[in-house]
Amino acid sequence: MGKRQIKTEEGKGDAKAAPKAAAASTQQASSKKRLDVGVLYVQSTYNNTKLLLTDTKGNAIAASSAGALGFKGAKKGTPFAAAKVGETLAAKAKILGLKEISVVVKGVGSGRESSIRGFVSLGVTISSIKDATPVPFNGPKPRKPRRV
Repeated sequence: MGKRQIKTEEGKGDAKAAPKAAAASTQQASSKKRLDVGVLYVQSTYNNTKLLLTDTKGNAIAASSAGALGFKGAKKGTPFAAAKVGETLAAKAKILGLKEISVVVKGVGSGRESSIRGFVSLGVTISSIKDATPVPFNGPKPRKPRRV
C-alpha cells in the first residue's frame, strides 16, 4: 500500500516516474472509449443549468452543472455559468473524440442558448436542436370558491 514504484535496469525504484505512469495509464483508459456521435441534454431552469452527454443509445457518458462548478445561489442560473458548464463538458467530450452532437433542450431558464454556445466553442458540430420543454395542455385546476 504506498506509492507505486517502477523498477529500472539497476533494480532501484524511481518514485518520480510513478505519477507519470499512472497519468499515462488513465489517459490510455479514457482514449479506449471512442465516441464520434452523441446526444447533449440541456436542462435549464431559473435556478440552475445541467448538461448531460450521452451516446446515441442513451447511456450517460459525462455530466456537469453550474452548481458542480462552484456557482452558488442566483449565480447558478446565469448565462455565464451555463457557458462555463458547456465549456467544461466540451473539454471532457474532446478527450473522448466527439465530433457531432444532437441537442435536446428542456426548460425555460436563461442558460439554454449560452450552454450550447459554450459547448460548440471547442469545435463540435451540431446536427440538430430539439426543444423538449414540457408545456401544460390544460393548465392547473382552478381554486374552489370561498365559503363564508
